[in-house]
Amino acid sequence: MIRCGGTPGSTSIVGILLLALLLPTPAPGRADTDTLPWAALKNGDHVALIRHALAPGTDDPPGFRLDDCSTQRNLSEAGREQARSIGARFREHGVENVVIYSSQWCRCLETARLLDLGKVIPFPGLNSFFRDRSREALQSAEVRALVKKRPRGASLVLVTHQVNIIALSGVPPQSGEIVVLRPNGENLTVMGRIR
Repeated sequence: MIRCGGTPGSTSIVGILLLALLLPTPAPGRADTDTLPWAALKNGDHVALIRHALAPGTDDPPGFRLDDCSTQRNLSEAGREQARSIGARFREHGVENVVIYSSQWCRCLETARLLDLGKVIPFPGLNSFFRDRSREALQSAEVRALVKKRPRGASLVLVTHQVNIIALSGVPPQSGEIVVLRPNGENLTVMGRIR
């Protein structure tokens, strides 16, 4: 207990204020609940499911083709800045030993590349099944198999879509949100969310 004046056994307001100033505080705009997920990713052997950054609209336009970005819903300028910011947060927290896979959709590939954390590997299991929900079980199994064979000591960064993240974690993420999972055999346990 800190005492600054007053009678023995009493705690002054000044003492309480001094103690409050000594306690660590989260950076502005950052929730202190982010600490555990970032530490888990830094230590490796965890999975960061990232919903692609801001891409205005829903679904893709009629005539969508996987091999032609001009036919798809793409990142806005704000989305590109959001993706760069996410990558910067990984570096701020010392999370650099990562392996990055991405959906083949252009908005996911661009998000993954703008993170600037390393080589991006396109992976069809992370592709959206928004239009064909019958693919959910197969693609989720492909992602679980990828997680199971991940390199030890590295965290996986998987850039994908909202429907895929919900299927794997039960969490409905916002654009650019990170859901951190701890693999345990065939199970994936949610460690936390980073918004």
